[in-house]
Amino acid sequence: MKTRNLLFVLSLLFLGVSCERDITFKLNDVTPKLVVEASIENGQPPIVYLSTSFDYFSTISPDLLTNSFVHNANVYISNGTLTHQLKEYAVQVQPGINFYYYSIDSSDLATAFMGETDHNYSLRIEWQGDEYTAQTRIPIPNRRIDSLFWKPAPPGNEPEKVALMIKAYDQPGYGDYIRYFTKRNSEPFYPGLISVYDDQIIDGSEYEVQVERGVERTGNNPEDYTYFDKGDTVTLKLCNIDKATYDFWRTMEFTYSSVGNPFSSPTKVISNMSKGALGYFGGYAAQYRTIIIPQ
Repeated sequence: MKTRNLLFVLSLLFLGVSCERDITFKLNDVTPKLVVEASIENGQPPIVYLSTSFDYFSTISPDLLTNSFVHNANVYISNGTLTHQLKEYAVQVQPGINFYYYSIDSSDLATAFMGETDHNYSLRIEWQGDEYTAQTRIPIPNRRIDSLFWKPAPPGNEPEKVALMIKAYDQPGYGDYIRYFTKRNSEPFYPGLISVYDDQIIDGSEYEVQVERGVERTGNNPEDYTYFDKGDTVTLKLCNIDKATYDFWRTMEFTYSSVGNPFSSPTKVISNMSKGALGYFGGYAAQYRTIIIPQ
């Protein structure tokens, strides 16, 4: 992102001079970095995805994605009492293409554990002679879902479109952070385009707000993507998170929204991983609520 903005600014500067000259930029080669997407949720095992970063001008392809996964790393998670070494698993997504992740070693459950609210966790990764660490917390759920309901979408939308609404309560005391996901019918859970929020405005209050439909970030979403359809079965996953998880997704989603915008400000994605690794380790205190929207 910084490189794109720099090239744009330089192009404007060169348009302002009267003479022409050939300009050649040589970008330095960058050693791939470790990319971590790790999480632990109440009642669920830890999940860790490891990969390596791409060059700026890389052409994304299934082979490139497959080859980016990090194998044979030593991955450990601790709850302060138990330390468990995670095992690498492979899932075939289509013939010849596998997806890899690390989770509880089912052959050694003596030290395995599930996530619990109001607990701290630490992650340690040993790879290529380096050690990477991070800490997170599954907080107490301070944002309570009271109810889900729906309203007709505003005029100008198709008549079958509806807005999903939530009525919720935030306990007094600043510092509550959330991330939300929605699941429509048989689709997976997708995060909202802007999926993280703090409580600066709604602290200690009961509030009512629209829940925009979660999106698949790799796809092209229609203009009315925020709404659901009559007849949908919708599940909301609302998660309390710690500030490090909030900061990561806040800056990451700002970067998503500014890609391709030459006037946007450069953003540094805030990671809680050590030694310059990219990504994050986050704890989620999840609660679920389902609504069936009538035809």
